Amino acid sequence: MKITFHTVLKSWKNILNYIFLATGTTVFFLLNIAVASEPKPWQMDLQEPAGIIATKATDLHNFLLVVITLISVFVLGLLVYVCIKFREKPNVKPSKTSHNTLIEIIWTVVPVLILVVIAVPSFKLLYLTEADKPVDMVVKVSGAQWYWNYEYPDEEISFDSYIIAESDLKDNQKRMLDVDNPLVVPEGTRIKFLVTGNDVMHSFFVPSLALQVYSIAGRINEIWTEVPLGKKKYYGQCNQICGVNHAYMPIVIQALPKNEYEKWLKKAKVKFANNPINENNKIALLEKKEVKEIK
Repeated sequence: MKITFHTVLKSWKNILNYIFLATGTTVFFLLNIAVASEPKPWQMDLQEPAGIIATKATDLHNFLLVVITLISVFVLGLLVYVCIKFREKPNVKPSKTSHNTLIEIIWTVVPVLILVVIAVPSFKLLYLTEADKPVDMVVKVSGAQWYWNYEYPDEEISFDSYIIAESDLKDNQKRMLDVDNPLVVPEGTRIKFLVTGNDVMHSFFVPSLALQVYSIAGRINEIWTEVPLGKKKYYGQCNQICGVNHAYMPIVIQALPKNEYEKWLKKAKVKFANNPINENNKIALLEKKEVKEIK
């Protein structure tokens, strides 16, 4: 095969194109991480954790992944060893051993020790997630078919949050994830969520903040989280099948600096001034966003 200068130049151009493409993709990915926490195409790992609970939950997940991988490799090794060591050819007359005291003690004690090691960080995380921690603000969340209602009891405002129809999306908005009215909170804040429902069971799920709690009519469930410093959007969805439009109940939590949050709050008190508090006996029709009163 004859190699010409033109062939070499073309090869180098292709290599440079690949390098620029990879660099651009990496930069875009890192910038996207900085401003939003959301599921990514072909994502294999958990979303980037935000706040102390999500960080510790991710650490526990990674630790358990190591433990279960070591156990799986060990068991696989034993199976391979037994299959080779005790195959029929070298063991024409098989052993009739029925038990071994030492081995039986080992396979009882070692799993107990493993469970104790796992239990320590697990109980610490469970204690951390208890809802009796001091918080900076309280938000009431009500799930309905098929939208969310957010209420700020201390500020006496309430509003509904609907998915943005695909035809109404703007350039910087994400299909199936963005909403018309996100839940806006100040950065660096501990928030307690009081979650309830209006009709069927829903689930308030924001993975990057380690939020997952069921919304059940006639019952209030509590959960808290810590929103870290930094202006950022946290995306979630209802992950409890709740009817024909279950897939159209995204959640957006928008964290803002304190001064920007105060400005938003002033506008919100005007924008949602006519929204009655706790008037949640409504059903939303997704396509037209019409509202019907339940008779």
